[in-house]
Amino acid sequence: MPCGQYWEGRMVDFQRGISGLIQDEQLLFEIGSPGRIGVSLPKTDVPEVVPEERVGLQFLRGDIDGFPELSEPEVVRHFTRLSQWNYGVDTGFYPLGSCTMKYNPKIHEELASMAEWRCLHPYLPEARTQGAMRLLHELERFLCEIVGMDAVTLQPCAGAQGELAGMMMVRAYHTSRGNPRSKVLIPDTAHGTNPATSALCGYEVVQIPSGKEGILEPESIESHLGDDVAAIMVTNPNTLGLFERHIAEIADKVHACGGLVYGDGANLNALLGTVRPGDTGFDLIHINLHKTFSTPHGGGGPGAGPLGVKEFLSAYLPVPTLVEKGGTYQWDYDRPMSIGSLRSFYVNFGVALRAYAYIRSLGAEGLRKVSQIAVLNANYIQSVLKEHYHLPNPSPCMHECVFSDRWLIPLGVTTMDLAKRLIDFGFHPPTIYFPIVVPGAIMIEPTETETREEIDLFCEAMIRIVEEAKRSPEGLHGSPQKTKVSRLDEVQAARKAVLRWERHQMTNAETDKGGD
Repeated sequence: MPCGQYWEGRMVDFQRGISGLIQDEQLLFEIGSPGRIGVSLPKTDVPEVVPEERVGLQFLRGDIDGFPELSEPEVVRHFTRLSQWNYGVDTGFYPLGSCTMKYNPKIHEELASMAEWRCLHPYLPEARTQGAMRLLHELERFLCEIVGMDAVTLQPCAGAQGELAGMMMVRAYHTSRGNPRSKVLIPDTAHGTNPATSALCGYEVVQIPSGKEGILEPESIESHLGDDVAAIMVTNPNTLGLFERHIAEIADKVHACGGLVYGDGANLNALLGTVRPGDTGFDLIHINLHKTFSTPHGGGGPGAGPLGVKEFLSAYLPVPTLVEKGGTYQWDYDRPMSIGSLRSFYVNFGVALRAYAYIRSLGAEGLRKVSQIAVLNANYIQSVLKEHYHLPNPSPCMHECVFSDRWLIPLGVTTMDLAKRLIDFGFHPPTIYFPIVVPGAIMIEPTETETREEIDLFCEAMIRIVEEAKRSPEGLHGSPQKTKVSRLDEVQAARKAVLRWERHQMTNAETDKGGD
């Protein structure tokens, strides 16, 4: 059907199958018909009520003009077609750095969906959940062994909440010793949640600059140490993808002034079976199960951020803790020094179950190989691309490598242009403009799941984009060109987000441009 023609009295201003078999799709507000319905419910014997009288106008949402009325097939087809536009790790390479968006074995999804686990209510009596409690207890012991800690709580449901629990425990520890202290040292290569968590716990954040090699130098923290320092928070490997090789010496200096060393475990994918953070001086560390241990993540959840601690901090762990006595597993609420409970229930159980299966299926040697291949893949990419893109820190990297757009800028091309053009080559863009210590940063993390062939295709695309930038840089400014819409005004979308649809809000011309 050509654009702009009538069909059954309706103006058709789009074309089906315009991109092969991927169909264009209108908004729900633009399809359907008054009186159309997708459900058939029996008549109710409950008396009809007037909402305004029972609830009050102030608690009711106003009517939405033209609210869609659709049949079941229309709803199913609409959302199915939209799902076919999605790009995910099951579709292709997902090189987001510091996110570890890796492919996860489907067998773990099968295990997590078993009715025996899926239908298990968390408030069942302990006697009826011994199997699940044993699994969680064994997972805690596995994680202790992997990161070199003495105790683990599975309560935190995200890495940020794991941080929060950890820094609350740091405060509780120092308070119990008569000096809550006031400062937390944080490197400029830390994750953004680190300073936010510290501030939330009432600490003054002191930023520590990295050295010329992109890592912390022991001398850089010495002038900041004193009895007012509660802790230092270190991401290792850091956000430049570099291992903090002075961490043991730095930890000794912090401990000498009575401070604690907190580890951000978001980059643990690089260390499994090779380095245990607890052996390098860390007193506590959170672990992103959804990044490192086999849970597809994104879209807001689910997540889990267990916190591991040394024995001298275990008294402050959130309640309840999971204990084993004579072969029976119990919840222990009798912990007077605890920071309290973080959430309802104990853990996002499906995430813990997947992590348990991942660890058991791979074993110690398998986990070590995960990190070895992840590090090898990242260094391979760095080696191939370093002749084409500026590499701020030429040292061997860990699980991710960071380039910049310094060589692109003179050509009139930015990191954003590169990212958008990659989409035309069929690749999801890497992380861009982070870490902020590298202007125009391009952070690439291949993980251990990508093949040599896939990585070569990605590198070839990156190199071809540089060649295009040298020939005709203006061509990159309009990318992507093969998507449903071309480049959108992302700043405008962020500053003036349209969160509620109004009929006839956009003209056809605005729609053609992709709107806001």
